[in-house]
Amino acid sequence: MSNNHWDDPEKKDTPPEWLSEEPSADAKVKQALDKASEQTEKSKEWRLIEKIVSSLNVEQRRSRRWGIFFKSLTFIYLFALLAIFIMGRDLSGAKEAVDPQPHVALIELRGIIADGADASADNIITALRKAFAASQSRAIILRINSPGGSPVQSGYINDEIARLRALHPDKKVYAVITDIGASGGYYVAVAADEIYADKASLVGSIGVTASGFGFVDLMEKVGVERRIMTSGENKAFLDPFSPQRDDETEFWESVLETTHQQFIREVKEGRGERLTDTDRLFTGLIWSGEQALELGLIDGLGSSSYVARELVKIDRLVDYTYQPSSFDRLVDRLGVSFAKHMSTQMVEYWSPRLQ
Repeated sequence: MSNNHWDDPEKKDTPPEWLSEEPSADAKVKQALDKASEQTEKSKEWRLIEKIVSSLNVEQRRSRRWGIFFKSLTFIYLFALLAIFIMGRDLSGAKEAVDPQPHVALIELRGIIADGADASADNIITALRKAFAASQSRAIILRINSPGGSPVQSGYINDEIARLRALHPDKKVYAVITDIGASGGYYVAVAADEIYADKASLVGSIGVTASGFGFVDLMEKVGVERRIMTSGENKAFLDPFSPQRDDETEFWESVLETTHQQFIREVKEGRGERLTDTDRLFTGLIWSGEQALELGLIDGLGSSSYVARELVKIDRLVDYTYQPSSFDRLVDRLGVSFAKHMSTQMVEYWSPRLQ
């Protein structure tokens, strides 16, 4: 019997022992490919992780830089506001007289006379006080271009002019009416020593008005029911959605008449014997400059330059008009003035007006 195991039929399909211990070439290649693939996948994962980390670092640096930028911008903005506020405290109000030469102080009164407006009593009085206090101002010209406004604000200015004239009898006050000096504008003008206007200026309108609307019939047509509750009998006085009562009308007319008589009294005290036609002057009519001169409402025809040059004998005019500070203008531009304007309109809607 042969010892050759290849001849053993039971062992013909059994590989040699040394061949079964090591993988074949194909297996080695496959292992190498698997290992390489595994390393490649790991390498891709690491590269992806590196990209993510790098991206996060970039974003953090970028976020940090933008944070620094916006913080710096905020601080700059706050410091700028602070600087404007501090400077505004020095630059606001009427212009200081830094001119060492003798001059005539000029103050502009333009627009509606009302609280919070350019022609408010606070603004005009501030300018008047500085003009009177200036050592080199020889006279004050109040240049008026106003259709009127609040009787209270006009009264404040009128009273202050009278007080300052008494304190500084050596400085005359001239009111110069340009386009219009009516109602409250004329109420202020009569406090001056003399009044001048152009021949075509509109002067006078010595009267008081208060206006509104009634919506009672409209509400009935629309089918809206008015419901109002008050704790006082007249708390809903002049409610535009309720029928107007005769007693309310009578009372309100008495208020307007009282204000009108105050206006007339100031005109008579200010103009005195220069007034002529007293029967028609106080009916609310408005006159041209030439007519106003004939009626004694003004003293002559002329401009601010004319008054300074011909009457005061000084050509030099220095503007003392109140100017809002830079901070005030900034606040107005931010929209704060809108709310203030709306509240002013609500208060003045039913208030008497010198118009």
